[in-house]
Amino acid sequence: MTLHLPLQLTLPNEGPLQIAATLFEPSTDTAEPILLVCLPGGGMNRGYFDLMPDDGDTSFSFARQMSKRGFHVLTMDHLGIGDSTRPADGYLLDTELLAQANDEALRQVLAGLREKIPQLRSIGVGHSMGAMLSLLQQARYKTHAAIALLGFSTRGLPDYTPPAQAGLAKDPGQLREQLPALARRMFREPYPKVQRDPQAKGIFGGSTAEPRGIAALKAASDEPLLPLPAYHSMLPGNVAPAAALIDVPVFIAVGDRDMAGPPQQIPAAFTASRDIELQVLPETGHAHFLFAARHQLFDRLAVWTRSVSAPRGELAP
Repeated sequence: MTLHLPLQLTLPNEGPLQIAATLFEPSTDTAEPILLVCLPGGGMNRGYFDLMPDDGDTSFSFARQMSKRGFHVLTMDHLGIGDSTRPADGYLLDTELLAQANDEALRQVLAGLREKIPQLRSIGVGHSMGAMLSLLQQARYKTHAAIALLGFSTRGLPDYTPPAQAGLAKDPGQLREQLPALARRMFREPYPKVQRDPQAKGIFGGSTAEPRGIAALKAASDEPLLPLPAYHSMLPGNVAPAAALIDVPVFIAVGDRDMAGPPQQIPAAFTASRDIELQVLPETGHAHFLFAARHQLFDRLAVWTRSVSAPRGELAP
């Protein structure tokens, strides 16, 4: 079911804004009262969570695999991406605004679903930059009962940012003031298309990725970057202050050929969470669903989701 969710949020010199999303209903008789809310990474649209090769193989589709396991799944396009509204000035779309827009759109979906499923709880699932936005949304709005972060850490990409900016993310006020100029200097246009170098292609795909998955990824990856969130995600310590506020269970999955840094160091950022699970996927790059280990990821994430989603007191908003 395709949804177009109108926002009350406004931007200067822009008309009405809306978020595009797709809702996948459970395909089993024993549906779980759980909604997995999926946010794609940089240069990707919501199709990343529903990769479908020409032969119709559903094994690459996170949304279809998790709906088969009994979960409701919602995939969303960020503002500026896919079928969501694309403002003329992409530099207006910082991480705080995107988190606010995603939260507003999600609450509409939750309100509708809870009319039939009062005990429905949401789990935030984000990949790469989408994981960063899921984390920020949870820190600010406490939307979810738990969050699952795929291919992300607060380490950032220090090799791509000047050493002088190493401590910028520690001061949110200074970061928000400087980020637009830094992003403009790096990307030069509001919706840049960035060609990945051979090393990055190896991280996303590589020799162990399945060719049919790589072919399916093309339809999901023909998107520009959002300059401010992209630069924010690259900064060392990008959202470490927000990560320290997360007090719900956290699931972390990275490939052993990913770009998130040493996997065992990632959980240390979540000092307030008492329930952290780490999965390192063998022979896997950054786009996890292209690799054979995706089956391990789907199974383990399903078990974890059921374990952390049993109602405990009040529902998340």
